[in-house]
Amino acid sequence: MSADNAKMSTDIPARLDRLPWSPWHWRVVIALGVSWLLDGLEVTVVGSLGPSLQRPDTLGLSASQIGWAASAYVAGAVLGAIVFGRLADRLGRKRMFLVTLAVYLAATVLTAFSFDLVTFALCRFLTGFGIGGEYAAINSAIDELIPARLRGTVDLAINGTFWIGAALGAGLSVFLLQNIEPGLAWRIAFGLGGLLAFAILLVRRHVPESPRWLMTHGRIEEAEAIVAAIEKDVGVANPGTLEKTSLRALRTIPWKDVIHTLLVRYRSRAVLGLTLMASQAFFYNAIFFTYALVLTRFEGVAEEKVGYYIFPFAIGNFLGPLVLGRLFDNVGRRAMIALTYSLAGVGLFFTGYLFSIQKLDAVQLALCWSSVFFVASAAASSAYLTVSEIFPVEMRAISISLFYAVGTAIGGFIGPPLFGAMIESGSRDALFGAYAFASALMCAAALVAAWIGVDAERKPLELVCTPLGCEPEKASVIGKLL
Repeated sequence: MSADNAKMSTDIPARLDRLPWSPWHWRVVIALGVSWLLDGLEVTVVGSLGPSLQRPDTLGLSASQIGWAASAYVAGAVLGAIVFGRLADRLGRKRMFLVTLAVYLAATVLTAFSFDLVTFALCRFLTGFGIGGEYAAINSAIDELIPARLRGTVDLAINGTFWIGAALGAGLSVFLLQNIEPGLAWRIAFGLGGLLAFAILLVRRHVPESPRWLMTHGRIEEAEAIVAAIEKDVGVANPGTLEKTSLRALRTIPWKDVIHTLLVRYRSRAVLGLTLMASQAFFYNAIFFTYALVLTRFEGVAEEKVGYYIFPFAIGNFLGPLVLGRLFDNVGRRAMIALTYSLAGVGLFFTGYLFSIQKLDAVQLALCWSSVFFVASAAASSAYLTVSEIFPVEMRAISISLFYAVGTAIGGFIGPPLFGAMIESGSRDALFGAYAFASALMCAAALVAAWIGVDAERKPLELVCTPLGCEPEKASVIGKLL
């Protein structure tokens, strides 16, 4: 597009949203959604191997040091999300979801060669840096390629694949710890994670750039060609007359206008996104990063058996978004987010209380967590769905990044060391106090969702939030025109 400030009119969004579900969509979901699987694998391997890493013949870490290493991973994810989120809006979704996966691959392989707390924490930081960047590029691309009527269902199901990775990580840790000496087992685990990432990188090369991103950057011919190829692959005939979107292409959105859009124009949406992200981040990171330590310290589970207890936990977390996801499209976002957050908070409180009075053995605790996180997983997934669809397309990736980064920094960076310290104290009551705090955060988030939630179900992204380029009077202020 030339620099004459002319508007373009296109039916690309309508053509993407009217597509029937097809093998092409499955290929996109598998190639991109697997980033959550990698995150689940990483977190679970570290959690399951946590007790093993305390041995003097491995890294000899304390529970608190393992917690700080987990925080280093989270800190890397926070920074990676911001850096790569910004680049995904400027340079494209595809370029970034290839780069971020390559960063993850290199970092997780390097983790296998770490030799003390400093090198281990640094490698965890770099691994998180790649994973954080994945979230922004991947969630942007998926939302922009999936038909509106299925966006909630698909997004939640994809987010749930984190727990397939968790189950793989648990199984891998059990196998390695039982068949290979601990000093080598944990290194092999990280090396295999890098091998999986390499295979995914080969598959991901064939996913196209987001036509919506190309459209907002004035590359309308490329976008049209990609949509036409998708329609041919899916087997859809000439679209005929569909609703068109008229907008100006914006090269980039200056930081001051990103902040103004989030904090002034969409202030209530920003409060909603931050509340949902921070509460679920504390809930998950605090509990899951230290789950293995709770089993070994309080329940007497042998370190090589910890992986077995991850399986029911992972199953509950995977099935929750899969089973409940369709309700977020049919019943609605506001009602389902409020319901799942409140149920997760109440479930955590009562499970924590029963743990504190020693009414649960290791198996019963695992089953209780599985039930609680069946609901909590859908709640957490809905937070990512929310921040990925309620802000303008031109700044979608950086919006996801900022809310992921700030929410995770608040909830995820504090949680693991706090819970690690509670575990080292040996006090069940102290640990229950931390559980009760996480429960209160989830219930508070449920109230916020019920109050200011956005009814985005089954609506095109352009109706959920009007693109900045659709507003000519703001064009000169909000972005640089092509």
